[in-house]
Amino acid sequence: MVAKPSGATGPSGAAIDADEQMDPRLWKRDGWTARVMKNEDDDGWAVSMTRTGDAEPVLVGPWTMGRDKKNPKPLDHSAFHTLVKTASEVLGRAEKALRSRMHRSVSCGDDRGRFRVDLDIAPDEDDPHAILAAFDEASGDKLRSARVGAGWKLTSASALRFANSGHTGEDR
Repeated sequence: MVAKPSGATGPSGAAIDADEQMDPRLWKRDGWTARVMKNEDDDGWAVSMTRTGDAEPVLVGPWTMGRDKKNPKPLDHSAFHTLVKTASEVLGRAEKALRSRMHRSVSCGDDRGRFRVDLDIAPDEDDPHAILAAFDEASGDKLRSARVGAGWKLTSASALRFANSGHTGEDR
């Protein structure tokens, strides 16, 4: 497990950076670290993918045994890139799920027009709150916004009341 010196080449002959590492059980490259380790739950092996700077792995999964059926298959370029792609997809899905929990939007209308009301929850443990904002759908103009509790229930009825009134959003 020795970092490659500057000017060194990897298995494919391509130049690698000094902070890159390409060992059979540990690859560090492109902001990711793949580490093959003994699976504590059974006799097999596992691989973890950790993004540089993160404390916890993004992905942990089973890893293939080598031909001798005792040791793990060594990491290689193809496997590493597949793991990076999979870990990136996991991160993307998690970020999308977080965005969907933190942002809600409802469209509603009456005889005065169509409105879109957005509820954006602030991820703040010390001061949980959300910003409620109403927009005219035709022009995109912001009609009003207000700070509300993080538990605000955004429904079509509450959105229409907020968009049409001087309602501050503070009372539920």
